[in-house]
Amino acid sequence: MSIKVQGVGASVLRKEDDRYMRGRGQFVGDIKIPDMLDVAFVRSPIAHGFIKGIHKPEGYDDYIFTMDDLPDIKPICAVSSLPGFKASNQWPLARGKVRQVGELIAACIAPTRASAEDLAQQVFVDFDELPAVVDSVAARKNPPSLVHEEWGDNIFLETFVEGDIDAIKSAPIKISRHIHTARQCMSPLEGRGVICQWDYRLEQLTMWTSAQMVHINRQGLAECLGIDSGKIRVIAPDVGGGFGYKGILLPEEIVLAKLAMQLGKPLRWIEDRREQLTANANCREHDYEITVYANNDGRLLGIDCEATVDSGAYSSYPFSACLEAAQVGSILPGPYKMEQYRCKTWSVASNKAPILPYRGVARTGVCFAIELMIDAIARQANIEPIDVRLANVVLPSEMPYDNITKKHFDSGDYPKVLEMARDAIDLKAIRLRQTKGEADGKKIGVGFAIYCEQAAHGTSVYFGWGIPMVPGFEQCRARLNADGVLEMSIGAHSHGQSMETTLAQVANEILGIDLAKVRLVHGDTANSPYSTGTWGSRSMVMSGGAVAQACKELAKRINQIAAKILNCEVTELSLRDGMVCRGNTPSMSLAEVAYVWYRSPQLLPDDINPAGLEVIAGYKAKRDTGTFSYACHAVVVAVDTQLGSVDIVDYVIIEDGGVLVNPMVVDGQIIGGVAQGIGTALYEEMPFDEHGQPLASTLADYMLPGAPEVPTIRIKHIETPSPYTEFGQKGIGEGGAIAPPAAIVNAINDALKDIGVEIVESPITPKRLLAAISKARLEAAL
Repeated sequence: MSIKVQGVGASVLRKEDDRYMRGRGQFVGDIKIPDMLDVAFVRSPIAHGFIKGIHKPEGYDDYIFTMDDLPDIKPICAVSSLPGFKASNQWPLARGKVRQVGELIAACIAPTRASAEDLAQQVFVDFDELPAVVDSVAARKNPPSLVHEEWGDNIFLETFVEGDIDAIKSAPIKISRHIHTARQCMSPLEGRGVICQWDYRLEQLTMWTSAQMVHINRQGLAECLGIDSGKIRVIAPDVGGGFGYKGILLPEEIVLAKLAMQLGKPLRWIEDRREQLTANANCREHDYEITVYANNDGRLLGIDCEATVDSGAYSSYPFSACLEAAQVGSILPGPYKMEQYRCKTWSVASNKAPILPYRGVARTGVCFAIELMIDAIARQANIEPIDVRLANVVLPSEMPYDNITKKHFDSGDYPKVLEMARDAIDLKAIRLRQTKGEADGKKIGVGFAIYCEQAAHGTSVYFGWGIPMVPGFEQCRARLNADGVLEMSIGAHSHGQSMETTLAQVANEILGIDLAKVRLVHGDTANSPYSTGTWGSRSMVMSGGAVAQACKELAKRINQIAAKILNCEVTELSLRDGMVCRGNTPSMSLAEVAYVWYRSPQLLPDDINPAGLEVIAGYKAKRDTGTFSYACHAVVVAVDTQLGSVDIVDYVIIEDGGVLVNPMVVDGQIIGGVAQGIGTALYEEMPFDEHGQPLASTLADYMLPGAPEVPTIRIKHIETPSPYTEFGQKGIGEGGAIAPPAAIVNAINDALKDIGVEIVESPITPKRLLAAISKARLEAAL
């Protein structure tokens, strides 16, 4: 590919894929260190209870460790400055009490994982079991017990967005629903993994971990271990998916770090799938009592909502238990205009694994709630659901727009994506098809969902949320080497985002350098600038902006050196296609300029800029309240009312991510997100019994969509540049996963509206769907 078509906007093949497709990636599980020992954990078999005693097998005290054997460790304590927030101390190994099935109690060390597991089986823990808290609404209203006795209740945080709902209570349309989303387990292809080794020469702990935010892990680890952060180096090698699951400080990381320092031996823990499902990976359990008010023409007047989020047993560092529910109150209105809005939310403690920020944090749940209610308005008003949306979204002429919760929409054309989705799915043809019926007896339905995704939000937003991890300037260190190879180092980390490719494209856009001559270093606290990491669809905006700033500074210095060599003015020079051009004439390659600086400095005068060809630059967007990407998803389903099965017949996405750095990468991100969204809609659920026992401990019980369940997805783009970012790009990493549950369930409800079925929970399993059909038919017969 020509250097000219490698920059921003080009669908360049991924640089990463050469090693991945050849099996040459290096993940935590691929790292081998001499004399390394394996760790297996004794985990709690009960959800809630006091520990009366821990009994080790005789003669194994040097191989089995409880919290009492690890002095001076502080508990994990994610805090928030939001008023009323209650902190929870989570000991890396349980001390005194367990609060979830799978909570770590003891670490067992052996030459192999199998022998460490055998050792763990011999540890006996005596419990005084307590009633388990498993229903989040009951947990705040009438709890069977308290997860943290010192609180006096089970509420991490209560928030309230106040509005004058009385002013619209006489609206012609008033619809109330109880909407629920199931608890899920995020399931990246690679689970978590940690290796720790103490280096006596450097007096430094090195941790290899499958993580999204190495600098945050380092800081949290230093605080828990009580040592300075300079004694810790955290490295994330290749990471096989994260989605938020790898964006926290792990108890396993703290335990292995302390034991590696204490024993002087390298230690490894690799998560198995049972640990991941039953103990570590919960997300997205929301409960909504929601009422919408509208006029007969479908114009939305207001929303009144009470939302409860089951936050689990502990507040995970650094995001805390408040992130999910606190966001619900501010983002529930989505892209819609309205006169009044009121929302009360609760982050509730339960005897389940802590809720973690999963792809689309809170947005998938709120999109599900509001988009189901928009369709309910359409049914009552006898209006096409797409027309209700068109009547209520923010208009392009109103951009930038501050909505009812003060979210600042930077740019966009919401009506256009709705109209394009309607036309691409061919709504008229579907309505005609519905009147004729299907030869196989299945029922056809069409559903729409639109959302907006606040991404790359910065200091003011996160400080306002009270989270201790507040992002500031994102930085890039860049060096042009003597052979013309550009080395860039960033503090964010790629776990599937294609940063080695897209950030090289940014460098090409500024310097004209061939992508083959760009190397990206990331995921290592020793070799990268500080960063809060990869989360919140921020990398292309923030790291992309930092790379651009660093390359702009490099371009100045390259031209300064070249001007001295060519004996001309800097203003005569420009960079194109890897060359320094004097006017329109290529005069020197970047490699030739770099060679003179490093290898032949005698050719340069003494008054040359001594800063050279290595720079570090920082970046913040012009406004740090975030970019707002958005999309409309349109889906056609065929429902078998006899079997309760749902087939996705067609799927269309009209998406606006601002200026796309690599459209092919964007499409890959969206398709992957849709696959996860299909799982949320139809398959994925982690149920618990009344004792707090997770009931899906293997992938035979926890259903994930595979290739047969994901249809061919048609994606079309519009590009509305953000006025606040380097190239006009917006964050889009989470968007694909936000809208599918709402769009699919709306399509199912559309297919079954003639028999009176309205689904208001997810996932829509065959059992759940058949029960709804049976109930509707029974009610119709009465």
